[in-house]
Amino acid sequence: MAKQCPCHVRSRKGRWCVYLLRCADDSLYCGITNELTARIITHNKGRGAKYTRSRLPVNLAYVEAVKTRSEALQREYQVKRLSKKNKEDLCRHRHRTGRTHPFRRAAALSLASRSSSRR
Repeated sequence: MAKQCPCHVRSRKGRWCVYLLRCADDSLYCGITNELTARIITHNKGRGAKYTRSRLPVNLAYVEAVKTRSEALQREYQVKRLSKKNKEDLCRHRHRTGRTHPFRRAAALSLASRSSSRR
């Protein structure tokens, strides 16, 4: 049986994740939740974060599962500090399980693209 990505699995209470939403103006919003599907619905009803209310509709661009709320908060902080380009790199690599650290991969991709553009 093929392993499903976290956004296609019915949210289980207690399973935390960090997510990026692509807003209608093409900006990215980062947040955490333990009920991903319900949270996206809440955002699209205009009852989510203040940032997304004026940028509807929003779509899931990236999700990364983590074990605890504390890990989710730490990872959210890391993702929010990334540049827009690095966040786009995360979205391109779409879904993570929490075992790897996509920000490291995004940083490596960013460095690789810089070095190739200098040649």
